[in-house]
Amino acid sequence: MNIHEYQAKWLLAEFGVPVPSGKLALNADEAVAAANALGGSVWVVKAQIHAGGRGKAGGVRVCKSIDEVRNAAKEMIGMKLVTKQTGGAGKVVNKVYIEEGLDIDHEFYLSLLVDREAEAVAFVVSPSGGMDIEQVAATAPEKILTLPVDIHAGVNRELSDRMAAFLNLPEGVSDEFFKLTKNLYRLFVGRDASLLELNPLVLTGDGHFALDAKISIDDNALYRQQDVVAMRDLDEENPRETEAAKSGLNYIALDGNIGCMVNGAGLAMATMDIIQLKGEKPANFLDVGGGVTIEAVREAFKLLFTDDHVKAVLVNIFGGIVRCDIIANGLLEAVRTHPMRVPVVMRLVGTNEEEGRKLIHDAGLDVQWADDLDQAATLAAQAIR
Repeated sequence: MNIHEYQAKWLLAEFGVPVPSGKLALNADEAVAAANALGGSVWVVKAQIHAGGRGKAGGVRVCKSIDEVRNAAKEMIGMKLVTKQTGGAGKVVNKVYIEEGLDIDHEFYLSLLVDREAEAVAFVVSPSGGMDIEQVAATAPEKILTLPVDIHAGVNRELSDRMAAFLNLPEGVSDEFFKLTKNLYRLFVGRDASLLELNPLVLTGDGHFALDAKISIDDNALYRQQDVVAMRDLDEENPRETEAAKSGLNYIALDGNIGCMVNGAGLAMATMDIIQLKGEKPANFLDVGGGVTIEAVREAFKLLFTDDHVKAVLVNIFGGIVRCDIIANGLLEAVRTHPMRVPVVMRLVGTNEEEGRKLIHDAGLDVQWADDLDQAATLAAQAIR
């Protein structure tokens, strides 16, 4: 689950990480009021969307007068911001964050993530703050240091000093940097984060500040992070993904035109790969899971049948824990209210395979049957052509 920058900074402040003062605004008048309340002579107006790259897309503006704050807020709120992470569709800006301007001496990159190879939470730091870290990794990988944290020892002085030396920090801020890294690690673990990114982390005359912040929370731990769940902004999420989650479905919208329904993440990935091998693109990732019910399958089919991008549906079920008759009954339930408006290709193999096929055949549904995945992908690709 992603949260907005201003919400991420609430969490940072909760764990003792210094952040600039700021206020949320939903319109230009609120933006002006926020700037006046913050005081000073320089403010930054930041579009609040769940995507990076806002600055280059015009979503972050430095303002040196109240009129500039008002104009920036007017222009941003309601605009569609297109960044490298939003894709061509972009995201509509519904709110802005007004923040005090800082006198910045140096910018750095710092993040924490789950390093699966090291089986630990790891710090990633770079002296190239404010830049796309992917670009730094591609053009100057020597400027990136990754340090796993021992789960038993936590962040110690040696680890912190290694990062400080790599960033070439002044000696006088080493104590403060140690405190900062410890607090960031406490936040990451305490809030069940999957990503915590400060880009940039800045050094001013007053110390370190998280100038920008991105935090993602592990979905599997949301049950114990209810106050973070309350921060969820459904306007920033794909409505189909939100609807799928209500039924316990693992669904991610993609930009292709063959809708997929599969059981098991590995099989789903293989299905999407072979669709692309046939020259087409999947419209979604949809894993119905092992304990799926008829009701959940019904909702899954509804998602596929109501997606205007979907020109054909490929159902690839390898019945083990999942019974093929449950998939068939889910389809029968779905077509009562949402007719099959596109070709449907089905591969049902495994537990109760014959029962599932018979249910669909007896219902008179026009389904194309495939014996294996290669044939299924071929039929789906031919169907949309």
